[in-house]
Amino acid sequence: MNKLFYPAIFQPEEDGGYSIFFPDIEGCNTQGDTVEEGYKMAFDALGITLSYLEDENLPIPKASAPQDIGLEDGQYIVVIEFDMMEYKKRTGSYAVRKTVSLPSWLSVEAEKAGINLSTTLQNALKQQLGS
Repeated sequence: MNKLFYPAIFQPEEDGGYSIFFPDIEGCNTQGDTVEEGYKMAFDALGITLSYLEDENLPIPKASAPQDIGLEDGQYIVVIEFDMMEYKKRTGSYAVRKTVSLPSWLSVEAEKAGINLSTTLQNALKQQLGS
């Protein structure tokens, strides 16, 4: 999944702050006291929702073109840029244990050389993923 760009509708509230929702993603709503906080909150709401959809193998909704979205008085659109890989790096950095298989001679040689297999595997995977 490459970068995604979703339009978010910012609705100024009478008592200050903003309500924010994504017209393309049902139930993806948030709020913020300022535009800056609203953007951060919208990014996080989008990340939580899209991560859930991806984890559940549900379709990721296509983003509407901002010019095709009807707005009510006072509302405006802010396009939220989202990168799933960057979001997961930021929020999912806990370690998981994986069992790997390799030839015994390679394990012995790596141990002799003082090579940390976990670090080596992480580095190799990052390189393969281009991240």
